[in-house]
Amino acid sequence: QVQLVESGGGLVQAGGSLRLSCAASGRTFNMGWFRQAPGKEREFVAAISWLGTPKYYADSVKGRFTIARDNAKNTMYLQMNSLKPEDTAVYYCAAQRSARIDVSSGPDDYDYWGQGTQVTVSS
Repeated sequence: QVQLVESGGGLVQAGGSLRLSCAASGRTFNMGWFRQAPGKEREFVAAISWLGTPKYYADSVKGRFTIARDNAKNTMYLQMNSLKPEDTAVYYCAAQRSARIDVSSGPDDYDYWGQGTQVTVSS
Protein backbone atom coordinates (compact mmCIF):
# COMPACT_ATOMS: atom_id res chain seq x y z
CA GLN A 1 0.00 0.00 0.00
CA VAL A 2 1.46 3.35 -1.06
CA GLN A 3 0.86 6.38 1.12
CA LEU A 4 0.42 9.83 -0.44
CA VAL A 5 1.03 13.01 1.56
CA GLU A 6 0.15 16.44 0.20
CA SER A 7 1.70 19.69 1.37
CA GLY A 8 1.92 23.32 0.32
CA GLY A 9 -1.64 24.47 0.76
CA GLY A 10 -2.53 27.69 2.50
CA LEU A 11 -4.20 31.08 2.26
CA VAL A 12 -3.30 33.37 -0.63
CA GLN A 13 -4.75 36.48 -2.20
CA ALA A 14 -6.29 36.39 -5.64
CA GLY A 15 -3.60 36.59 -8.28
CA GLY A 16 -1.08 34.87 -6.05
CA SER A 17 0.68 31.54 -6.38
CA LEU A 18 1.07 28.30 -4.45
CA ARG A 19 2.99 25.11 -5.11
CA LEU A 20 1.52 21.85 -3.91
CA SER A 21 3.60 18.72 -3.43
CA CYS A 22 2.52 15.10 -3.17
CA ALA A 23 5.07 12.71 -1.72
CA ALA A 24 4.54 8.99 -2.31
CA SER A 25 5.96 6.30 -0.04
CA GLY A 26 6.64 4.03 -3.01
CA ARG A 27 6.56 3.78 -6.74
CA THR A 28 3.43 4.99 -8.49
CA PHE A 29 2.35 5.27 -12.07
CA ASN A 30 -0.04 7.83 -13.54
CA MET A 31 -0.89 10.52 -11.00
CA GLY A 32 -3.41 13.30 -10.72
CA TRP A 33 -4.71 16.23 -8.71
CA PHE A 34 -8.35 16.62 -7.83
CA ARG A 35 -10.15 19.20 -5.73
CA GLN A 36 -13.37 19.47 -3.79
CA ALA A 37 -15.05 22.67 -2.71
CA PRO A 38 -17.69 22.72 0.05
CA GLY A 39 -20.99 21.38 -1.23
CA LYS A 40 -19.53 20.33 -4.56
CA GLU A 41 -18.41 17.10 -6.18
CA ARG A 42 -14.75 16.19 -6.36
CA GLU A 43 -13.43 17.46 -9.68
CA PHE A 44 -10.44 16.76 -11.86
CA VAL A 45 -7.67 19.36 -11.94
CA ALA A 46 -4.67 17.83 -13.72
CA ALA A 47 -3.01 14.50 -14.43
CA ILE A 48 0.38 13.29 -15.59
CA SER A 49 1.69 10.08 -17.07
CA TRP A 50 4.24 8.08 -15.10
CA LEU A 51 6.61 8.90 -17.97
CA GLY A 52 6.20 12.63 -17.34
CA THR A 53 4.19 13.23 -20.49
CA PRO A 54 1.44 13.56 -21.55
CA LYS A 55 -0.18 15.96 -19.12
CA TYR A 56 -3.82 16.96 -19.00
CA TYR A 57 -5.61 19.86 -17.39
CA ALA A 58 -9.16 20.87 -16.64
CA ASP A 59 -10.26 23.80 -18.78
CA SER A 60 -10.73 25.90 -15.66
CA VAL A 61 -7.01 25.75 -14.78
CA LYS A 62 -5.39 25.47 -18.18
CA GLY A 63 -2.71 28.12 -18.64
CA ARG A 64 -2.55 28.85 -14.90
CA PHE A 65 -1.59 25.51 -13.31
CA THR A 66 1.34 23.26 -14.18
CA ILE A 67 1.69 19.63 -13.14
CA ALA A 68 5.08 17.95 -12.87
CA ARG A 69 6.72 14.97 -11.22
CA ASP A 70 10.14 13.81 -10.08
CA ASN A 71 10.19 10.02 -10.16
CA ALA A 72 13.56 9.88 -8.41
CA LYS A 73 11.88 11.53 -5.42
CA ASN A 74 8.48 9.83 -5.84
CA THR A 75 6.96 13.31 -5.75
CA MET A 76 4.40 15.13 -7.85
CA TYR A 77 3.87 18.89 -7.92
CA LEU A 78 1.17 21.36 -8.86
CA GLN A 79 2.30 24.92 -9.50
CA MET A 80 -0.72 27.18 -9.24
CA ASN A 81 -0.44 30.73 -10.57
CA SER A 82 -2.99 33.53 -11.02
CA LEU A 83 -5.16 31.97 -8.37
CA LYS A 84 -8.82 32.90 -8.21
CA PRO A 85 -11.33 32.68 -5.35
CA GLU A 86 -13.07 29.86 -7.24
CA ASP A 87 -9.91 27.78 -6.89
CA THR A 88 -10.64 27.52 -3.16
CA ALA A 89 -10.98 23.84 -2.28
CA VAL A 90 -9.32 20.88 -0.63
CA TYR A 91 -6.78 19.54 -3.11
CA TYR A 92 -6.11 15.81 -3.26
CA CYS A 93 -3.40 13.90 -5.04
CA ALA A 94 -4.10 10.46 -6.44
CA ALA A 95 -2.06 7.70 -8.02
CA GLN A 96 -2.48 4.47 -9.93
CA ARG A 97 -0.72 1.30 -8.81
CA SER A 98 -0.15 -0.13 -12.27
CA ALA A 99 1.04 1.22 -15.58
CA ARG A 100 -1.67 2.33 -17.97
CA ILE A 101 -1.39 3.94 -21.35
CA ASP A 102 -4.32 6.34 -20.90
CA VAL A 103 -4.02 9.14 -18.35
CA SER A 104 -7.41 9.34 -16.71
CA SER A 105 -9.38 12.30 -15.38
CA GLY A 106 -11.81 10.04 -13.55
CA PRO A 107 -11.35 9.68 -9.79
CA ASP A 108 -12.54 6.06 -9.88
CA ASP A 109 -9.50 5.13 -11.95
CA TYR A 110 -7.09 5.99 -9.14
CA ASP A 111 -6.07 3.54 -6.44
CA TYR A 112 -4.30 5.69 -3.86
CA TRP A 113 -5.37 9.03 -2.37
CA GLY A 114 -3.80 11.57 -0.06
CA GLN A 115 -5.55 13.19 2.85
CA GLY A 116 -5.90 16.53 1.10
CA THR A 117 -4.53 20.02 1.64
CA GLN A 118 -6.64 23.17 1.93
CA VAL A 119 -6.16 25.98 -0.56
CA THR A 120 -8.01 29.21 0.18
CA VAL A 121 -7.91 32.16 -2.20
CA SER A 122 -9.21 35.46 -0.85
CA SER A 123 -10.66 38.14 -3.08
